[in-house]
Amino acid sequence: MTQGFNSSATPPGWYPDPSQPQQMRWWDGVQWTQNVAPGPAQYMPVQRPQISNETPVYNPFIWAIALLPLVAIFLLLTWQPEFRYLNTRQGTTFDPTSMYTPGFFLMQISSFLVWGVSVFLAYLDYQRLSRSGVVRPFHWAWCFLSGTVYVIGRSVIVRKVAQGRGLAPIWVLIGTIVVSFIVAAIWFSNFMTQLYSQIGYSVNA
Repeated sequence: MTQGFNSSATPPGWYPDPSQPQQMRWWDGVQWTQNVAPGPAQYMPVQRPQISNETPVYNPFIWAIALLPLVAIFLLLTWQPEFRYLNTRQGTTFDPTSMYTPGFFLMQISSFLVWGVSVFLAYLDYQRLSRSGVVRPFHWAWCFLSGTVYVIGRSVIVRKVAQGRGLAPIWVLIGTIVVSFIVAAIWFSNFMTQLYSQIGYSVNA
């Protein structure tokens, strides 16, 4: 390989490769070695240009993703488990399978549907942001993990290109999660109260 450097004047170090300037090659003080590394330009992240204040950063798709957890809570409230008893040689016992009503299976199936709808909405939102001029929006495929991941990542990227805007979906999502948690906690508390009372009744019977 062509030396290209004055071996007596150039100390060892990383220098632009004479044959491929886009990468760096190690000069050992005497000659070029086989050790190469990406050039400095390859380490520089691609900057996303700012969008104008008139460019919309919110749309119905992102709001729907943030609010979809409420669907699961609504279906939870419609699930009314039944309490049945079995007559055995040991006496009357509570049948745990009686809780598996059609509403229970509807709630389980709907959770997968909500997940699929979230992914589809994330794809539409991604396309909308791209058409609006957002360079490399947060990729919609992250929604396969969860809608929460997508909403957070999307909001961070939009915040970078639209100063002062972009975080509203996160606050809506937080409110949705808090409401869902409170409603679910109240429902579960009432459910356990009914369950224990039914179990106590079967034991006394």
